[in-house]
Amino acid sequence: MHGLPFKSVTNRMRVPEIKDLLLLLGAEIEELPGQSECLDPTNTDDPLTLFHQALSEPGSTYLHTDQYYNPRNTDAHAAGTGPEIIKDLDGRAPHWFAACVGTAGSSTGVARVLREHDPEVKVVGLVAHKSDFIPGIRTIDEVHEVGLFDPATYDTMESVTSDEAIAGMLTLARRSGILAGPTGGAAYFGTVRHLREADAALTERASAVSIVCDRIESYLGYVKQRRPTCFTGRPARTRWRICPMPRYARPRSSTPRRPSSGSVGSGPWWSTCGARSRTPRCIEGSMNIVDELFDELVQGGLPFSKKQPVLLACPVGEKSARYAAALLTRMGHFDVRSLAGGIIAWRDAGAPLVRD
Repeated sequence: MHGLPFKSVTNRMRVPEIKDLLLLLGAEIEELPGQSECLDPTNTDDPLTLFHQALSEPGSTYLHTDQYYNPRNTDAHAAGTGPEIIKDLDGRAPHWFAACVGTAGSSTGVARVLREHDPEVKVVGLVAHKSDFIPGIRTIDEVHEVGLFDPATYDTMESVTSDEAIAGMLTLARRSGILAGPTGGAAYFGTVRHLREADAALTERASAVSIVCDRIESYLGYVKQRRPTCFTGRPARTRWRICPMPRYARPRSSTPRRPSSGSVGSGPWWSTCGARSRTPRCIEGSMNIVDELFDELVQGGLPFSKKQPVLLACPVGEKSARYAAALLTRMGHFDVRSLAGGIIAWRDAGAPLVRD
């Protein structure tokens, strides 16, 4: 608006629509190979940490807003979002407040205000399932890396899978006309699930609040990767319900073993290495391909039939198990497995790796 140039120096942007929007508006983007999505100021080996330290030096002309450690994040929700909820409930606090934990700013700030009105408010922290990915939400391991996270804020912590987040998102859109994104879907799904479990103990009418903090447009690619059947152009034959949800086949896991005679087994072994290196270390005989190209091949056609057994391996076994293997299984591939622990576990088991 003011003709000022804008450059975003960030870790890898995992939601392509957000990146495309910034590029459309004329931004310059430089992605650094950060070791974690959340900045850890104590990890001096992480390029993002070194970058942050440079910005924070005395006399620096730069400002790092630092949403993971900046207390103003929490203060903004204590001053705005929390009082807004109290006002909407005619001056009362809800019995439950369920919040997805990303930076932890909204849940911490809102919980502070609600408990000032009623110390008996129950706060439910919702995180992504271990080794799963939901945009804007940390896993139970990642959340401890966030500077604003305080376990004492929450009465309980519960996990939501990406499938459940999308199911909640579709329920909000198709039944309520709310175009929420996956974080909003996860908040809705986790809230309703928690209330169903608590229903037996209720003796009177109770209220619960969750927050829809995103919109669906920026995450259509994310949904398409995990629910390609939603984009067939045919009307849904079933009405999406919050519970029970459709059960998709879960990818089986293969434990890495040291191969005999230097062989990795019969074909094809697909290694999805997300490393930026031109020559990453991979399993001998596998096909190595970067994440971006793998995404394109999944939508455009893979070089093997649905009846061909496939082993997927990524650096730590996270993406292969929670994303690629599950997606291919839903697309009808007969036998798709994920290497438990990924390339690192293969290496630690003493099995050979080669430069591809």
